[in-house]
Amino acid sequence: MWGQLAIKALISGVLIAAASEIARRSPGWGGLIASLPLVSFLTMLWLWHDGAGAGRIADLALSSTAYVVASLPAFLILAAVLRVGGSVPVALLAFVLAAFAGYRAMMRFGPLLGLPV
Repeated sequence: MWGQLAIKALISGVLIAAASEIARRSPGWGGLIASLPLVSFLTMLWLWHDGAGAGRIADLALSSTAYVVASLPAFLILAAVLRVGGSVPVALLAFVLAAFAGYRAMMRFGPLLGLPV
């Protein structure tokens, strides 16, 4: 059990470190890598490995999509705050607050749309 958890954490950490190093050299490539659904893919892979059925993995795919849509405005707000001269801490705070608001809205209204959130 702990061995599997350690492997999961190691793989996830390596992916995040690689994305941040690539982003330091090239924002375009870093953005592409950061936007890849690697976490979702790995989560689905681990669920499948642990015996989850297709329905559970499909629900994860739908809820992941819903939360991605809910978080998109946060990225736009982050970029806008930085473009108008806001500091990085302020922009990151605005990003977190906007993402949280989007997630809360999705948690509230997603079930009304039949989404597994």
